[in-house]
Amino acid sequence: MNRVDRRVIKSQEAIKKAFIELMTEKTIAEITIQNIADRANIGRRTVYLHYLDKYDLLEKLLEEHINELRKLCETASELSFAEGNLIWFEYFERNSSFFSSMFASKGAPAFRSKFLKFVIEELENEVGVNKGQNQGLSKDLILKFFGAAIVEIVEAWFTNELSESTQVVAEQVGILLDRNF
Repeated sequence: MNRVDRRVIKSQEAIKKAFIELMTEKTIAEITIQNIADRANIGRRTVYLHYLDKYDLLEKLLEEHINELRKLCETASELSFAEGNLIWFEYFERNSSFFSSMFASKGAPAFRSKFLKFVIEELENEVGVNKGQNQGLSKDLILKFFGAAIVEIVEAWFTNELSESTQVVAEQVGILLDRNF
Protein backbone atom coordinates (compact mmCIF):
# COMPACT_ATOMS: atom_id res chain seq x y z
CA MET A 1 0.00 0.00 0.00
CA ASN A 2 2.74 2.45 0.96
CA ARG A 3 4.59 1.64 -2.26
CA VAL A 4 1.51 2.39 -4.36
CA ASP A 5 0.93 5.67 -2.53
CA ARG A 6 4.50 6.77 -3.26
CA ARG A 7 4.13 5.91 -6.95
CA VAL A 8 0.84 7.82 -7.14
CA ILE A 9 2.38 10.84 -5.44
CA LYS A 10 5.46 10.63 -7.66
CA SER A 11 3.29 10.47 -10.80
CA GLN A 12 1.12 13.38 -9.69
CA GLU A 13 4.18 15.50 -8.86
CA ALA A 14 5.73 14.70 -12.26
CA ILE A 15 2.48 15.63 -14.01
CA LYS A 16 2.16 18.94 -12.10
CA LYS A 17 5.80 19.83 -12.71
CA ALA A 18 5.51 19.05 -16.43
CA PHE A 19 2.31 21.07 -16.73
CA ILE A 20 3.81 24.11 -14.97
CA GLU A 21 6.89 23.94 -17.20
CA LEU A 22 4.72 23.72 -20.30
CA MET A 23 2.65 26.71 -19.17
CA THR A 24 5.80 28.84 -19.23
CA GLU A 25 6.28 27.86 -22.87
CA LYS A 26 2.73 27.68 -24.29
CA THR A 27 -0.80 28.86 -23.64
CA ILE A 28 -3.09 26.37 -21.97
CA ALA A 29 -4.99 25.99 -25.27
CA GLU A 30 -1.79 24.79 -26.94
CA ILE A 31 -0.88 22.24 -24.27
CA THR A 32 -2.04 18.69 -24.89
CA ILE A 33 -2.26 15.71 -22.56
CA GLN A 34 0.40 14.10 -24.77
CA ASN A 35 2.70 17.10 -24.15
CA ILE A 36 2.20 16.68 -20.40
CA ALA A 37 2.75 12.91 -20.52
CA ASP A 38 5.89 13.27 -22.65
CA ARG A 39 7.36 15.96 -20.38
CA ALA A 40 6.53 13.91 -17.26
CA ASN A 41 7.94 10.77 -18.89
CA ILE A 42 4.75 8.80 -18.29
CA GLY A 43 1.92 7.46 -20.43
CA ARG A 44 -1.18 9.47 -21.35
CA ARG A 45 -3.33 6.97 -19.48
CA THR A 46 -1.45 7.79 -16.28
CA VAL A 47 -2.36 11.46 -16.69
CA TYR A 48 -6.01 10.51 -17.24
CA LEU A 49 -5.85 8.20 -14.23
CA HIS A 50 -5.29 11.28 -12.03
CA TYR A 51 -7.02 14.10 -13.93
CA LEU A 52 -10.03 14.40 -16.23
CA ASP A 53 -8.20 16.79 -18.57
CA LYS A 54 -5.73 19.68 -18.51
CA TYR A 55 -8.39 22.02 -17.11
CA ASP A 56 -9.03 19.65 -14.20
CA LEU A 57 -5.27 19.56 -13.58
CA LEU A 58 -5.15 23.36 -13.61
CA GLU A 59 -8.10 23.58 -11.24
CA LYS A 60 -6.50 21.09 -8.83
CA LEU A 61 -3.23 23.06 -8.87
CA LEU A 62 -5.08 26.30 -8.18
CA GLU A 63 -7.00 24.73 -5.31
CA GLU A 64 -3.84 23.23 -3.85
CA HIS A 65 -2.01 26.57 -3.73
CA ILE A 66 -5.02 28.57 -2.51
CA ASN A 67 -5.52 26.01 0.28
CA GLU A 68 -1.86 26.29 1.27
CA LEU A 69 -2.14 30.09 1.36
CA ARG A 70 -5.29 29.76 3.48
CA LYS A 71 -3.41 27.56 5.97
CA LEU A 72 -0.61 30.14 6.12
CA CYS A 73 -3.20 32.84 6.88
CA GLU A 74 -4.59 30.76 9.73
CA THR A 75 -1.16 30.26 11.27
CA ALA A 76 -0.32 33.96 10.88
CA SER A 77 -3.63 35.29 12.23
CA GLU A 78 -2.03 36.78 15.35
CA LEU A 79 0.78 38.49 13.43
CA SER A 80 0.80 41.98 11.96
CA PHE A 81 0.19 42.25 8.22
CA ALA A 82 3.89 43.02 7.72
CA GLU A 83 4.92 39.78 9.51
CA GLY A 84 2.18 37.70 7.89
CA ASN A 85 2.99 38.97 4.42
CA LEU A 86 6.56 37.79 4.75
CA ILE A 87 5.23 34.24 5.27
CA TRP A 88 3.09 34.62 2.12
CA PHE A 89 5.88 36.01 -0.02
CA GLU A 90 8.27 33.29 1.14
CA TYR A 91 5.65 30.74 0.01
CA PHE A 92 5.38 32.55 -3.33
CA GLU A 93 9.15 32.42 -3.66
CA ARG A 94 9.30 28.67 -2.86
CA ASN A 95 6.63 28.05 -5.51
CA SER A 96 7.79 30.67 -7.97
CA SER A 97 7.59 28.44 -11.04
CA PHE A 98 3.87 27.91 -10.49
CA PHE A 99 3.01 31.52 -9.65
CA SER A 100 5.23 32.94 -12.39
CA SER A 101 3.59 30.72 -15.00
CA MET A 102 0.12 31.65 -13.71
CA PHE A 103 0.77 35.38 -13.90
CA ALA A 104 2.68 35.19 -17.18
CA SER A 105 0.21 32.90 -18.94
CA LYS A 106 -2.69 34.40 -20.82
CA GLY A 107 -4.25 30.94 -20.64
CA ALA A 108 -4.86 31.03 -16.89
CA PRO A 109 -7.22 33.94 -16.18
CA ALA A 110 -9.03 31.70 -13.72
CA PHE A 111 -6.00 31.94 -11.45
CA ARG A 112 -6.09 35.73 -11.12
CA SER A 113 -9.81 35.74 -10.38
CA LYS A 114 -9.56 32.90 -7.81
CA PHE A 115 -6.57 34.55 -6.20
CA LEU A 116 -8.42 37.88 -5.96
CA LYS A 117 -11.47 36.18 -4.46
CA PHE A 118 -9.25 34.44 -1.91
CA VAL A 119 -7.44 37.67 -0.94
CA ILE A 120 -10.76 39.47 -0.46
CA GLU A 121 -12.09 36.61 1.69
CA GLU A 122 -8.96 36.75 3.86
CA LEU A 123 -9.22 40.54 4.31
CA GLU A 124 -12.95 40.52 5.03
CA ASN A 125 -12.65 39.98 8.79
CA GLU A 126 -10.00 42.69 9.05
CA VAL A 127 -12.10 45.53 7.60
CA GLY A 128 -13.98 47.73 10.02
CA VAL A 129 -16.24 50.52 8.79
CA ASN A 130 -17.99 51.41 12.05
CA LYS A 131 -15.12 53.34 13.59
CA GLY A 132 -11.66 54.65 12.86
CA GLN A 133 -10.35 55.94 9.56
CA ASN A 134 -12.62 53.70 7.47
CA GLN A 135 -15.79 54.73 9.32
CA GLY A 136 -18.66 55.24 6.92
CA LEU A 137 -16.88 53.78 3.89
CA SER A 138 -18.24 50.86 1.90
CA LYS A 139 -16.78 47.57 3.12
CA ASP A 140 -17.13 46.05 -0.37
CA LEU A 141 -15.28 48.96 -1.94
CA ILE A 142 -12.45 48.72 0.60
CA LEU A 143 -12.15 44.97 0.07
CA LYS A 144 -12.08 45.25 -3.73
CA PHE A 145 -9.60 48.15 -3.57
CA PHE A 146 -7.09 46.40 -1.31
CA GLY A 147 -7.70 42.96 -2.82
CA ALA A 148 -6.96 44.26 -6.32
CA ALA A 149 -3.93 46.18 -5.02
CA ILE A 150 -2.46 43.05 -3.40
CA VAL A 151 -3.02 40.90 -6.49
CA GLU A 152 -1.46 43.60 -8.69
CA ILE A 153 1.59 43.90 -6.40
CA VAL A 154 2.11 40.12 -6.36
CA GLU A 155 1.72 39.98 -10.14
CA ALA A 156 4.15 42.89 -10.65
CA TRP A 157 6.63 41.18 -8.34
CA PHE A 158 6.45 37.95 -10.36
CA THR A 159 6.64 39.68 -13.73
CA ASN A 160 9.72 41.63 -12.57
CA GLU A 161 7.99 45.01 -12.70
CA LEU A 162 9.16 45.42 -9.09
CA SER A 163 12.82 45.00 -8.31
CA GLU A 164 12.54 44.98 -4.53
CA SER A 165 13.40 41.86 -2.56
CA THR A 166 10.86 39.47 -1.10
CA GLN A 167 11.44 40.95 2.34
CA VAL A 168 10.95 44.57 1.20
CA VAL A 169 7.79 43.91 -0.83
CA ALA A 170 6.21 41.82 1.93
CA GLU A 171 7.08 44.36 4.60
CA GLN A 172 5.89 47.40 2.67
CA VAL A 173 2.60 45.81 1.58
CA GLY A 174 2.13 44.77 5.21
CA ILE A 175 2.79 48.31 6.45
CA LEU A 176 0.21 49.68 4.01
CA LEU A 177 -2.35 47.14 5.20
CA ASP A 178 -1.54 47.76 8.88
CA ARG A 179 -2.10 51.48 8.30
CA ASN A 180 -5.53 50.94 6.78
CA PHE A 181 -7.04 48.09 8.79
